[in-house]
Amino acid sequence: MKWDRWGMNRLHTFGDRMLARCRSAALQGLEARPVIVEVDLVPGLPGMQLVGLPDKAIQESRERVRSALRNSGFRGPLVRVVVNLAPAHLRKEGPAFDLPIALALLVASGQLDRPRLDGLWCAGELGLDGSLRPCRGVLAMAEQAFRHGAKALVVPPGNADEAALIDGLIVRTAPNLQQLVEQLNGTRPFLRICRHRPSSEPLQTEPIDASGQAGRALALAAAGGHHLLMVGPPGCGKSRLAHQLPQLLPPLEPEEALTIARIRSVAGEQQDPLEPLRKRPFRAPHHSCSAAALLGGGHNPRPGELSLAHGGVLFLDELAEFQRTVLDQLRQPLEEGVYRLSRARLKTSFPAAITLVAATNPCPCGWHGDRDHGCRCSSSQRQRYWQKLSGPLLDRLDLQLRLERRSPTAIRGCLNPETTATRDAWLEPRNITAARQRMTERNPDGVCNRDLSAHGLGSHGRFEASALQLWERLVAQRRLSTRSGIRLLRVARTVADLNDTQHVSVGAVAEASSFRCADLLQLEIAT
Repeated sequence: MKWDRWGMNRLHTFGDRMLARCRSAALQGLEARPVIVEVDLVPGLPGMQLVGLPDKAIQESRERVRSALRNSGFRGPLVRVVVNLAPAHLRKEGPAFDLPIALALLVASGQLDRPRLDGLWCAGELGLDGSLRPCRGVLAMAEQAFRHGAKALVVPPGNADEAALIDGLIVRTAPNLQQLVEQLNGTRPFLRICRHRPSSEPLQTEPIDASGQAGRALALAAAGGHHLLMVGPPGCGKSRLAHQLPQLLPPLEPEEALTIARIRSVAGEQQDPLEPLRKRPFRAPHHSCSAAALLGGGHNPRPGELSLAHGGVLFLDELAEFQRTVLDQLRQPLEEGVYRLSRARLKTSFPAAITLVAATNPCPCGWHGDRDHGCRCSSSQRQRYWQKLSGPLLDRLDLQLRLERRSPTAIRGCLNPETTATRDAWLEPRNITAARQRMTERNPDGVCNRDLSAHGLGSHGRFEASALQLWERLVAQRRLSTRSGIRLLRVARTVADLNDTQHVSVGAVAEASSFRCADLLQLEIAT
């Protein structure tokens, strides 16, 4: 048997054409599509050709795979190598195909037994030294591998925790290519991977610093999922209130936590893959972000801040500073809880069941209506400022809260840890959870009050006749749109749920109407 200076068996390489396959997956939106990596060794000048619509990152895998094989102690390819990513019509991107290409190449060159790859799915980036580096979208790939009856899924150590979230799927990992091959050959034991589960226990958090109408608005948003708009001068506590809302939300359900983890995995946020199992997301994009960054998009669409906040809170500070065209694209996702993206070659959807919290100043200078600072803006400037926010968008914000700056005495009380302020019973997490449970048991399909249809309100709302009479007068006096009127009833239903009452009374409708400051503010700023 003749060997060349690279250790390659000439007779084995050139005498028999060797074909090997390894299974992997490509991302399309939030879904993973099965991909078969085929490697064929044929006589010819040394080189590697990749076909099957690979992107630039996959084209560069040729050099990564060569160096990883050589530095891991394996023989490199000195023949013509053809790599096909099937199906050929599906566009592939990212470095996740490095590992399946390398393993298939080892099988094709006779350095790894062919049965070792039977039923095995692989994904991972290779370093030049053969190390396995994490890639995005592993959780979606793991779901697809389990669906197709995979024997095991091989991923880098940085992706092992999220892949292990899929019950019933065997996950294999190794720090580098050499140890992985030894594990597959049976000369080294497989690493044990701990499986984590979402916890139903509430997180230990700091006390909620909210009182009065602001605290009740947070409770309504947490219990009923209502979107919240806060209007007030600089320093009145809008951002502080927004950051406290996730603490009041009910614990994550296991299915909900998996969806959040999958979104973050596809987006490439892998700093802590287990964080979605512990707490609800809170996203606060800058007002200069583009539509693709906020909603999602790109050549191969990725989720934006809207979907990354799924199941949690999306906080838009300085709402009036966002581009109006960007804000108006939020209308449909806020109504349906999903963002549908259509492109010429791809149609996909991203979950967007969020609680939107928005904050804005009442005018460009920020001091309109403040008792201590005079407003420097003219009436026309204030009107132009509020024209950045369309009426249909404001209609979708159920709770509209006007805030004022706190007095020095109130601020001093917050600084004293020994001061125990009386907190509204609504702000107790157990009361919010109980209210959420009541509405999901009563409402059709178990939806929260924010998503309750007009027919559902009429059938399951349990409104008293006097409450509906008051509601009719409010709609007529304030000239509310049909959407705003329906949302007013939804908030009133949540008020009744937090008060643990079966029927919606006049008081509940009256309190719900107090959270409609934008209707009155737009009339005020015109004067």
